[in-house]
Amino acid sequence: MSANGLGERVGVYPGTFDPITLGHVDIIRRGARLVDRLVVGVTTNASKSPMFSVDERLAMVRDEVTRIEGAIEVVPFDALLMRFAEEQGARVIVRGLRAVADFEYEYQMAGMNQQIARHIETVFLMADVALQPIASKLVKEIALYGGEIAPFVTPAVRGAMLAKVESVRLVQIGDTRDPV
Repeated sequence: MSANGLGERVGVYPGTFDPITLGHVDIIRRGARLVDRLVVGVTTNASKSPMFSVDERLAMVRDEVTRIEGAIEVVPFDALLMRFAEEQGARVIVRGLRAVADFEYEYQMAGMNQQIARHIETVFLMADVALQPIASKLVKEIALYGGEIAPFVTPAVRGAMLAKVESVRLVQIGDTRDPV
């Protein structure tokens, strides 16, 4: 039970996290301070053509949240977000915003989500100014073209990205050696 006696305040921060970036870590850290328990929901979202498998993304996110204070749980999900939030007992959906384009999309999603589950609020957290340009899609593109991604991800994620890019290159050139 929370300190106010009203029950545990649970929040859900959903995403693909392909890969988890410093921007995601910032939102997780800040979101965890707003609730008693933050559930980071790692969605399958095959429409985004993820570079990493769900298990790989879960492992990366779990590794990153070990360094963040608070009760944080990392859970996979492949369902309607509001159903997942209800299953977790969430009262809040945490979403990060980087720019106006994010706001327009997230505002529409929040409106639709409210129609599905009125008892769950959406809370928007503005990205730290230094982290606003970071997007997983761009990090993947930079890595695939041999650019430096260290300013956008933690060292552990950078290592995973470089290994994944190397295995993709081996497949593209027809190398049948085990990339491990």
